[in-house]
Amino acid sequence: MAILISVFSLGYHGKTIDFEKYSPCHRTTVAHFLNKGKWDDAMLEDILKSTVIQFIYKEAKQSGKPVFCIVDDTISSKTKPSSRALHPIEDAYFHQSHLKGKQDYGHQAVAVMLSCNGIVLNYAIVMYDKSKSKVKIVQDIADELPVPPVVSYFLCDSWYTCGDIMDAFVKKGFYTIGALKTNRVLYPCGIKQKVGEFALHLRKTDAAVSLVTVGSRSYYVYRYEGSLNGIEDAVVLISYPKDAFHVPKALRAFISTDVSLSIREILDIYVERWPVEVFFRQSKDKLAFDRYQVRSSQGIRRYWLLMSLAHLLACTGGEETMSFKDGYAYIYSHIQEERIHFVYQCGARRIGFERVKALVA
Repeated sequence: MAILISVFSLGYHGKTIDFEKYSPCHRTTVAHFLNKGKWDDAMLEDILKSTVIQFIYKEAKQSGKPVFCIVDDTISSKTKPSSRALHPIEDAYFHQSHLKGKQDYGHQAVAVMLSCNGIVLNYAIVMYDKSKSKVKIVQDIADELPVPPVVSYFLCDSWYTCGDIMDAFVKKGFYTIGALKTNRVLYPCGIKQKVGEFALHLRKTDAAVSLVTVGSRSYYVYRYEGSLNGIEDAVVLISYPKDAFHVPKALRAFISTDVSLSIREILDIYVERWPVEVFFRQSKDKLAFDRYQVRSSQGIRRYWLLMSLAHLLACTGGEETMSFKDGYAYIYSHIQEERIHFVYQCGARRIGFERVKALVA
């Protein structure tokens, strides 16, 4: 409880000294709770996942809107330890950072969000420690999800648009809409060509090229429907911004396994992937996702789990679901008035928090 209360308090940096402010115990006791404490974190994880499923699938059933399963990854950057360090942070490696354009040292997290009709909740944060590929991590997520009550979509970037992942999600009732690397192979008119090579032959005046407006921006888009390597039938959209036609770095490609959708529908649904980027930014800003000072692998995973719990409380702890930003402000204002009791109250009301309290007691 000290950890959760400190998250919603001024000056939180993810350090054990922050937890000590709201706990009768010394900060080393809180660190022991994360690293070696005898509490069932797997059961807490199951409770969080089932709660998110309940919220999102209920909304889908009532509204008829699709469920979006959104997957992406981010890096929690850390300082590379000295070769003389006695206790380096466990499971930290060099990972390719697309944001920085170079190798970045730290922990890479695969985040899974579920959303429906504007409700966005974090379903899981899984550490990529090289013992299991990111493809297998996402396949396992697909396998454990129940079949949604309506037609739904798996949304991702180009790293996760592979046949194995798409097959895993289609078995659970999720079509895939995602970005596609421009070196992927298409077969227009039965001729084998990479997306990037084929795009060079497109002209604005081609009958199959459309000018489409998404938000405030316009794009020239070519629609291909057919096979790809490892995929029997899908729609691929090849697009350039209106003012950057045939500019190689401006080329973007997207794939949809739901071939019934129009160009505009595919692009509009792909935009629904954006909340995962917002989640990463908010987690690093408010939940100290890139500033925590926990060294053991188990302690880090438990810390991530408690941050997921804090995110869920912020989104669902009030009288109705709300954005994390609004929920954080809501809990923060009440914490100032009630301190400990408020987290108990909203948690017990929304997610059976007595079970959670028993686990962390």
